[in-house]
Amino acid sequence: MQRLLMLLVLLGLTGCMKVSDMADGTLYQLRDAGVLDHAHIQRNSTWRLQADSLIYIAQGHFVPPGHATPANVVAEQAFAGFVEYFPMVRRAPSPQGLEEAMQAARGQGAHYLLYLRFASADDRIGTYDEWADQEALDRLGVDKGVIQLMLLETNTRYLLDYARIRQRGGFLTFYDKKPQDLIGPPLREYARRLIGLSH
Repeated sequence: MQRLLMLLVLLGLTGCMKVSDMADGTLYQLRDAGVLDHAHIQRNSTWRLQADSLIYIAQGHFVPPGHATPANVVAEQAFAGFVEYFPMVRRAPSPQGLEEAMQAARGQGAHYLLYLRFASADDRIGTYDEWADQEALDRLGVDKGVIQLMLLETNTRYLLDYARIRQRGGFLTFYDKKPQDLIGPPLREYARRLIGLSH
């Protein structure tokens, strides 16, 4: 009887999850349900880069219709996320056209150009001041945005990867947020996937 009880206890313990796995699962479910900030990264390839790759990051001139974002915010956030995984990263000081960015990347000896833009942004009412300015019930809610990324090889101009990041704020985190506040974590996650770390 004791052996059977011990066997049942051992079988029960082997099915237990680590606390960190349970926490990750809970966070994922809360993000998916819209309680916390959420982002979805859609890539067209599974290309990976070596950690010693020199990457030049540039943001296009495009500004989402009806929304003014800080000038170089996507490139700045991408740089902050990529520098953690790729030590040799450079960033354009201001938005650039694709040809200008490619020339700058080649001029700095970069192997790859990461060219990105804020394709859309929806800044909803999230503070009392914004409500006082707009007073529109249909504008209440969480912020949303879409970022587009192209990873190009500088020598051949070959498009290695195209990615689209859809992001939305969470119900518990929407106060005093802007669409640009949501882009740091998914860009860091894209860098992790690019270097081949599990997500």
